[in-house]
Amino acid sequence: RWRPDDAEQARAAVAWAVAEETPIEIVGAATKRALGRPPNADITLDLSALRGITYYEPAELALSAAAGTPLAEIEAALGEHHQQLAFEPPDLGPLLGAPARAGTLGGVLAGNLSGPRRFKAGAARDHFLGLSAINGRGEAYKSGGRVVKNVTGYDLCKLLAGSFGTLGVLTEVTVKVLPAPEKIRTVLVHGLDDDEAVRLMSSVSSGPQEASALAHLPAPVAARSAVGHVGGAGAAVTAARIEGPAPSVLFRCAQLRERFGSHGAVEELHGKNSIALWREIANVAPILAPARRAVWRLSVPPAAAPGVVTDIVSARPADWYFDWAGGLIWLTCAQNDGGGHAEVRAAIAASGGHATLISADADLRGAVPVFQPQAEALSRLSVRVKESFDPRRIFNRGRMYPGL
Repeated sequence: RWRPDDAEQARAAVAWAVAEETPIEIVGAATKRALGRPPNADITLDLSALRGITYYEPAELALSAAAGTPLAEIEAALGEHHQQLAFEPPDLGPLLGAPARAGTLGGVLAGNLSGPRRFKAGAARDHFLGLSAINGRGEAYKSGGRVVKNVTGYDLCKLLAGSFGTLGVLTEVTVKVLPAPEKIRTVLVHGLDDDEAVRLMSSVSSGPQEASALAHLPAPVAARSAVGHVGGAGAAVTAARIEGPAPSVLFRCAQLRERFGSHGAVEELHGKNSIALWREIANVAPILAPARRAVWRLSVPPAAAPGVVTDIVSARPADWYFDWAGGLIWLTCAQNDGGGHAEVRAAIAASGGHATLISADADLRGAVPVFQPQAEALSRLSVRVKESFDPRRIFNRGRMYPGL
């Protein structure tokens, strides 16, 4: 296990691995090590010592930090200036068998992981402005800058976001930050079925209330929430979050309560409870899997979400909930018989979208495709990109697809 103290030591380590054609596994805090196919590497490159905020100008809405900087440290610094990472990075550590609040900024960008605000504010990659990295030739390079207008030519930030360390080693990253909302409230409506909930969420998502998050928890999943009006509802819960200046939030919440009243019983969550609910939803807490459960993340057209779930649960028991107004389905089922792989892939093929096996035993992750299988043309393009950035295929070999 190598633990370089700075970016130059990391570059020298990669250069040695390239010369020896030795595969390396890249980790920060290793909280997402169990996400993806099992590692196929002889050496672990541990970037946890590359930490610290190197640039932060609140007025410029930009922050740079070493890639191994804990997210908790980033969020604390932003909180002092009432700012935030608008893509609302989730903490998947507990889901993946790792400590809570231990993930790094580089890790969440490498995974392009985004929370409930994603459908309104964009994904992690949309807030990723610049990087310093090491390619598979042992060369250090930079791309992007501290403002959007500096991102010219090839936008390598968007390429490396979601590559899960298979294209390079991030050593420093720059992200756009935004003001945190003055007030947060969430309006709940109880008792909707999946189809009703998706229709209502789709309507609200394009409405004047400008909800910043929309989710639907079926009754068995809602019952696991630690938030009283959700866990104690005794019914399915559909939630709409409203954020912004206090007078605006109060006015828009009143509009939503009136609108939701014709659909079922209505409740409203204020500050702490609202924050707690959306943290649960972002971190997949409502379906935190017991031993030997597979957890899937399905991205689908929102209108197709109820049908996708119906297709899957008609073949095997599962728990699920909808985020992103129905555009994201979190689903868990038993790991036997492929952990739902056949059912999930068939449902996705019928409706469009893609699915990722987020959590499962290593045996299952090695036996079925973890990431969405690629069409032949896209697969050929992925090979060419890999050969351009990592010709010896030493970075996180096989993490996403066999041989890459």
